[in-house]
Amino acid sequence: MANLDVLRATEEERPILENLLELYIHDFSEFHSVNIGPDGKFGYRDLPLYWIEPERHPLLARVDGDHAGFALVRKVTAIYGDRTVWDMAEFFVLRGVRRRQIGTEFAQAVWAMFPGAWQVRVMQTNQRARMFWAHAIANHTGEPLQTASFEKDGETWNVFSFESRIE
Repeated sequence: MANLDVLRATEEERPILENLLELYIHDFSEFHSVNIGPDGKFGYRDLPLYWIEPERHPLLARVDGDHAGFALVRKVTAIYGDRTVWDMAEFFVLRGVRRRQIGTEFAQAVWAMFPGAWQVRVMQTNQRARMFWAHAIANHTGEPLQTASFEKDGETWNVFSFESRIE
């Protein structure tokens, strides 16, 4: 079993997160049209907010000391209802460590760091991600999944809603 560490990214580690975001957005471009900038990068406009706004949290994952992925977590108003929930804004695991349960362990570590109500959004066309999240959330909660769908910019998204509790 690999040794997974999940830590809040420091401002000094922001370039690492920026680089990992480029890989993530490239992967995501399979499902959603994204434009590359004149500098050859996709960029992520809201990334600086993760070191400014207290309800946003940039996280890095390392496996056996090597970079393995990231998560961007934020507190938002739920898509359904008027309560505040944790939202997995972005989540990425490098291809080299996928299919080893690292993603599930990483997601569960994030949920343990931020107990309470959660939502995870995934594009309906991204079948692998939908299967991953369904498995990871059911494994974490041990309860039936609560899912709904919504439309945004002509795309259908699924949203998983659940509670993460400290054990």
